[in-house]
Amino acid sequence: MFRNYLLTAWKVFMRRKLFTAINLLCIVLTLVVLMVVTALLENTFYPSGVEGRSDRYVQMVMFRSSHTDKPGRRSGTLGYKVVDQYLKPLRHAEVVSASGLPLTVSVYQTDRVSRLLMRHTDAEYWQILDFQLLQGRLYNKDDVAQGRPVAVLNQSTARKLFPGQPYLGQKFSAIGQDFTVIGVVRDELQVNAYADIWVPVTSQPSSDYRNQMFGAYSAIMMARSPAELPALQREIIDAAKRVQYDDPGRFNRTQFWGDSKLALFARTLLSSEADDGGAPTLLSIIITLMLLFMTLPALNLINLNMGRIMERSSEIGVRKAFGATSRQLVTQLILENVLLCLIGGAIGLVCASGVLWWMESWSVLPYLQVHLNLAIFGYGLLITLVFGVLSGVIPAWKMSRMAPVHALKGSA
Repeated sequence: MFRNYLLTAWKVFMRRKLFTAINLLCIVLTLVVLMVVTALLENTFYPSGVEGRSDRYVQMVMFRSSHTDKPGRRSGTLGYKVVDQYLKPLRHAEVVSASGLPLTVSVYQTDRVSRLLMRHTDAEYWQILDFQLLQGRLYNKDDVAQGRPVAVLNQSTARKLFPGQPYLGQKFSAIGQDFTVIGVVRDELQVNAYADIWVPVTSQPSSDYRNQMFGAYSAIMMARSPAELPALQREIIDAAKRVQYDDPGRFNRTQFWGDSKLALFARTLLSSEADDGGAPTLLSIIITLMLLFMTLPALNLINLNMGRIMERSSEIGVRKAFGATSRQLVTQLILENVLLCLIGGAIGLVCASGVLWWMESWSVLPYLQVHLNLAIFGYGLLITLVFGVLSGVIPAWKMSRMAPVHALKGSA
């Protein structure tokens, strides 16, 4: 019986090629957009690779200062002093890193000037982020303590600055200093790892950054295990109570947060002051938008299928006259839709992989490296099945309930 259903479905597809092509196009476009967006979101919020330890650490980019007796407040990015004095001593943190936000600098060479992103970091930065070292070494605590003007480049930058030459030991000039290349790492897009050049924070010509409460730094605080993360987050919140300002008449109260990657994005986008950063709200918005995006093509498919089934009213009338039950007719019609959606899903998965490959190859997003995994493949198949059921069950049930004489006449 099932084999007969499949053969009938295939003949229907081949007999109505235009309808089949329109349905497949609708399914494929919808799934490609959903799967590409899902892959990018997963890569952003739940990354692997260089930020594969993100289940063990929280981040802090901004904090809030206010006064208990005066109006007004200030929100800003961290200064190095906040990280060094109040976050590095955290007891529940295995490692705490201070890293500067990537800044655009001019890199001077004999024959050209390049505009690149430079990030100042401490040695702990390399302990938290799992960069793939391709050549040389990463700078260590001794390099940072001595303030050595050494640099680590990503692979693309090394090729750009020194084409056809050995990378290690090369020198370049930036921000008024001469740096020596000691290491090359693989290109990375992740927020905490995104840069072209990394140099020790202590290599800066001035040490004024050490005394700044507000600056251009972020902090990553890694717990010993994911289970200890809640305790670390509570300790971060409590650490804000110990902050002292140079001018306590202006500010005497501080608010800290220890955010996951998702919570950090949510706090930034929604300007949330909640402890969770507004992450549930952001997830709800994303899910709602995806559902709305799926609703329109589902409704279109229902309309297309209703028209297609109405065209087959004579066929349905003949089958009912020969004893076909409503259940058999509904099963046949839904199976056709499910099979069509599965074919569209398979095509969509291939196209989504092709879109991501194109985005990587043509540097639509610099250093992008993202792939569809088995979980996303499963979600894609589930989505196709939902499409199949939603777009087939309503028109199929309506036509199966028609009297044979009405079906043969082609009227409802």
